[in-house]
Amino acid sequence: MWRVLARRVSRGAAGTPGLVRPRRALGAGVGAGAVPARRGPAWGGPAPRPLLPPPAWPRLVPCRCCSLPAHQKVALPALSPTMQMGTIARWEKKEGDKINEGDLIAEVETDKATVGFESLEECYLAKILVPEGTRDVPIGAIICITVDKPEYIDAFKNYTLDSAAAAPPAASVPPPPAAAPSPPSQPSPQAPGSSYPPHMQITLPALSPTMTMGTVQRWEKKVGEKLNEGDLLAEIETDKATIGFEVQEEGYLAKILVPEGTRDVPLGAALCIIVEKEADIPAFADYQAAAATDMKAPAPPPPPPPVMATPAAAPPPPQPAAAPAPAAPTAGPPHKGRVVVSPLAKKLAAEKGIDLTQVKGTGPDGRITKKDVESFVPSKAAPAAAPGAVPAAVAAAPEGTFTDIPISNIRRVIAQRLMQSKQTIPHYYLSIDVDMGKVLVLRKELNQEVSDNIKLSVNDFIIKASALACLKVPEANSSWMDTVIRQNHVVDVSVAVSTPAGLITPIVFNAHIKGLAAISTDVASLAAKAREGKLQPHEFQGGTFTISNLGMYGIKNFSAIINPPQACILAVGSSKERLVPADNEKGFDVASVMSVTLSCDHRVVDGAVGAQWLAEFKNFLEKPVTMLL
Repeated sequence: MWRVLARRVSRGAAGTPGLVRPRRALGAGVGAGAVPARRGPAWGGPAPRPLLPPPAWPRLVPCRCCSLPAHQKVALPALSPTMQMGTIARWEKKEGDKINEGDLIAEVETDKATVGFESLEECYLAKILVPEGTRDVPIGAIICITVDKPEYIDAFKNYTLDSAAAAPPAASVPPPPAAAPSPPSQPSPQAPGSSYPPHMQITLPALSPTMTMGTVQRWEKKVGEKLNEGDLLAEIETDKATIGFEVQEEGYLAKILVPEGTRDVPLGAALCIIVEKEADIPAFADYQAAAATDMKAPAPPPPPPPVMATPAAAPPPPQPAAAPAPAAPTAGPPHKGRVVVSPLAKKLAAEKGIDLTQVKGTGPDGRITKKDVESFVPSKAAPAAAPGAVPAAVAAAPEGTFTDIPISNIRRVIAQRLMQSKQTIPHYYLSIDVDMGKVLVLRKELNQEVSDNIKLSVNDFIIKASALACLKVPEANSSWMDTVIRQNHVVDVSVAVSTPAGLITPIVFNAHIKGLAAISTDVASLAAKAREGKLQPHEFQGGTFTISNLGMYGIKNFSAIINPPQACILAVGSSKERLVPADNEKGFDVASVMSVTLSCDHRVVDGAVGAQWLAEFKNFLEKPVTMLL
């Protein structure tokens, strides 16, 4: 279209000398860097039908110098809805390479993941303006220059990002070109990325949908070690659990930017540096990231609070000599180096006052597990060392004081979500009593038939009955999504499990099609992993219906808080023997009755629908044979 327009102008230029200038502008306008001509005084005289620009005027970026060949300035696009800046992780093409349609030009690290940036047309890469490793590149920034013909490449050999940035003012005001040498200060923020060998900054990803911060519990690799794809790099405590963070590519760990124990590390913060070549590791010995240095300070504060309380209460009571026994061995730990311990075992040891340096780990690489702490028996030599450590140990149980327990990420998020649920969801509650007599008889018979490794519990029957009731009343198996109500076609039952770190709800997927034995196996496995902090994100994220059972603690009934975006949660109490009317000689009978309470979101589930769900649930448990239909 532009060439046709240029030819028309050139034909009319024969008798109109004033058209010479616009004709030159249109000839140069074939390239991406040209400025299209406009109607104005430069036309030199009136024209009967002036040429107008087409309705869809192309977005052309003006060049400071029109001597450059036709080219395209490739800007950094928004590769995710929330992306504001990006990091050029790696260039897949070199200057001078031919780029075919669909070829990967570069890998760009966004706020969500590292995404490949593809070419939409055939061209040649003439100049790379943003080097590998450059961080915080804003959306719309020019990252490279492409041309249509290979002979144009040499013209951009000395083309710089400064000249591109200074291009618009240079065209309108003559002085700025003279001042162009001053902007070299612009690349200074990018200097750290460009002055180091090729490397990759590993940032903290979102390991759960609600995660906003994380705690680096432990680094599984040391600086200088080789990393293979799939290796465990670090353990990160999220708002849900402690999750292993795996390596996605091979390389070498060149620098750890966030030390162990650092709390409240924000998403996207740089955790470490990985390089491809082992020889590049020494170059990062003094590497520092601004965000990482700021995070080092909060790590030390948690230990001081317990230490502050010890001197105050240490002098008065000399009697408690038995209590110091666990603390005494800390003076002379037999272990060499760092003690490897799971988060759950560490917490359990602190509660029991066990010195972990005295515990022998049976896990991988000598890791101390929960089982090791529970089976630990203090050595006889421990009491002998107690007198020397009396002042420090006596303060472990001060009288008339209190203990401030740091809030874990899991506990903080539980508090936020429960408060949000009670404040934003219109709860209402429906209760019903269920005769569990036939379920208890069937359970006893089935446990005699199944293998010794599987023992069916009442909770397994409750999960199965809940899943089938959700199929009967799908409104209860729905989610409030702000703009729509999502009715789920599968039933994934979240089962509330209490752990030392807080409440978590692992999921029994497809509970409506699983047998009782499969449900029992899943629940036992998930509960064990939850208490050991080994649940994977996919094992507790999601769910369509939740069950919270406190019957084993003798609780008769209670009301549970809905787990958004789900619409219902079932609170299960204990089974109690009661006298119920019966058509027999006595006129009554003794039945095992269980009370349950269904919490419903009134935005999704109306009262009649909730009552219908409870009726179906009761029918399945009082006639368990119907669960086979």
